[in-house]
Amino acid sequence: MGLYRKVVKRLIDTTVAIIFGIVLIVPLFIVAILIKLTSKGPIFFKQERYGKNSVPFTLYKFRSMTDGAPVKANSEFSDIKSYVTPFGMFIRKTSIDELPQLINIIKGEMSFIGPRPLAITDEKVLRLRRQNGGDQVLPGISGLAQVNGRNNITDEDKAAYDAKYASHVSARVDSLLVMETFISVVKRDGVFKLESDNRSPKKKLLEKNHD
Repeated sequence: MGLYRKVVKRLIDTTVAIIFGIVLIVPLFIVAILIKLTSKGPIFFKQERYGKNSVPFTLYKFRSMTDGAPVKANSEFSDIKSYVTPFGMFIRKTSIDELPQLINIIKGEMSFIGPRPLAITDEKVLRLRRQNGGDQVLPGISGLAQVNGRNNITDEDKAAYDAKYASHVSARVDSLLVMETFISVVKRDGVFKLESDNRSPKKKLLEKNHD
C-alpha cells in the first residue's frame, strides 16, 4: 500500500489527467464558450481550497453560478438553485464543471480519488479532518464521502469518511470508488442538498470490504 500511495497513485493520476486533457480539449473549449455566451462573469470559478496536510491551493472549476452568488458552502444555501445559471445547472448535474480540476491533478495538488477539497467556509469539516487524519492524503475530484451522499450527509460523517479513506488508500479501493463515482454521476446523486434528508449514509465500500 505504501508504494501505491506514495508513487504509483501519483503517476497514474498525472498520466490519466494529461490524456483526458488532450482528448477533451475541444469539448472543454466548447463548454468554456457556452459559459461565456450564456451568463455574465468569468469562465472559471477559482477559489482557495485546503488540500493535503491542510495546505491551501487554488482550485479550478467551470463557473456554474451567477456572478453575484454569495460565497458560502453549498450546505448553507437554502435556495442554491436560484443562483445557478441554466447552463450551469447542466454542467453541475453532469459533473462537467469539475473537469478543470485536471489542472490541479497535473500540478500535484489533487488526485482523482480523495477527500473533497474544501474552502474555509467548511471550517468544521477541515478541523475534524486535522484531528482524525483525513487531511493526510491529496484531495480528490471524487471520494468516499462523495459517493455516500455528497451534499446530503453531516459534517461529522464527511470527516469520518475522509479519515477512513486516508487509512485505507489502495488500488482496489480507488478502483471501487471510480466505479461508484460513475454510477453516482449517471444517477446525479447528491448534486444539491435536499431540503429534508434524514437518511443515514449508505454503508458500503470500505465498511463492506475492510475491517
